[in-house]
Amino acid sequence: MTRPSTRRRLQAAGAAALMATGCLTAAGPARAAQPACTTPKLAAGWYGDNQARLQQLIDQYGSCDPHRPARAKPVAVFDWDNTVVKNDVGDATMFWLLRNGRIRQPADGDWTTTSRHLTPAAAQALAAACADEINAVYGTAATRTGAAAFAGWDRRTTEPGYAWLAQLTQGWTAKQVRAFAAAARTENLAAPIGTKQRVGTGTATGWVRYYDQQRDLVTTLRRAGFDVWISSASPQPVVEVWARDVGIDADHVIGIRNTTTRDGRLTAHLQGCGSVPDGADTMTTYIDGKRCWINKEVFGVRGRAAEQVQPAARRQVFAAGDSDTDISFLRDATGLRLVLNRNKNELMCRAYDNGDGKWIVNPMFIEPKKQKSGPYPCSTTGYVDHDGTAGPVRRGDASVIPDQTDTVF
Repeated sequence: MTRPSTRRRLQAAGAAALMATGCLTAAGPARAAQPACTTPKLAAGWYGDNQARLQQLIDQYGSCDPHRPARAKPVAVFDWDNTVVKNDVGDATMFWLLRNGRIRQPADGDWTTTSRHLTPAAAQALAAACADEINAVYGTAATRTGAAAFAGWDRRTTEPGYAWLAQLTQGWTAKQVRAFAAAARTENLAAPIGTKQRVGTGTATGWVRYYDQQRDLVTTLRRAGFDVWISSASPQPVVEVWARDVGIDADHVIGIRNTTTRDGRLTAHLQGCGSVPDGADTMTTYIDGKRCWINKEVFGVRGRAAEQVQPAARRQVFAAGDSDTDISFLRDATGLRLVLNRNKNELMCRAYDNGDGKWIVNPMFIEPKKQKSGPYPCSTTGYVDHDGTAGPVRRGDASVIPDQTDTVF
């Protein structure tokens, strides 16, 4: 019979021998090797070699390490309307507000309090407050009789019609506006493609769809460890509602933002950025304003510096857009810039010029535009300056981009 003390010595010796051969560790049995970590793959459905270019970006900058600190994540920024979705969620919300009587007249009847850029002619026409007049001012920047509805705005930092939608939500809370947007979203997703809805005595687009390819791209980037943001010229609460469906939380949405009262109600004034204070209403998420707001919210740049191009380490790696409103933040992207072709002059001039090889162009995924019949007027009128003056589109070195032919449609 083996004595207890002898048995313990034998067990200890056996364990030591097993540990020496690598069959046992002090913590327990050896674990099986983990599978190799790989970055996710993008689904098909892209034009030309765009899928391969996007995958190359994901492979180069992405990581499957879920514990990578936020400050080390590469940033990707998407415009929303007609970039992630087909059609405009701001429009969808405006039409819902009009059809359901949710736009409140100014308490004193003075419509100029809803926008500092509204002309006297527009204010007078809006005094009747009918849906047709509001829709005309919003959609065409003119009254139904053709008078200019807005004046005196900076064409590179705001668009008064876009801003006006946010300003017309005055008196409601952000929670209430999100509820309105959710109702409009349900209607527009359920409506068949091509649906028209009645607004006042006229008709307007009545459907919206998420682009499957963009949903997949957002998801793939997030899985690859990118910090993904939305920058939109639609109202903040509206985009928050729509962005949830592609996995983007409200704290990663940058839309047009109202100031609020003490009790949380939205005012007709807008939050500022850079050197523009709250309530000045002149620095929204539009062209250079998008740059400012991205620098402020994503990279923490404050004051006038937020209006300037930042060093490469403090800029987004990837950006996606469809319109001239996206020009500045697209140009700021250091890795790749995706453009959905909607025949917008300055944007397509820069994308087709592609001086640094970082621009890729894709047709819209639903109802793509036909080829533009003539060249883009890059050398003459493709650029719109701060005061509205048209001129040539220039590269960073001030040379003029020659007219470009539409080739991706």
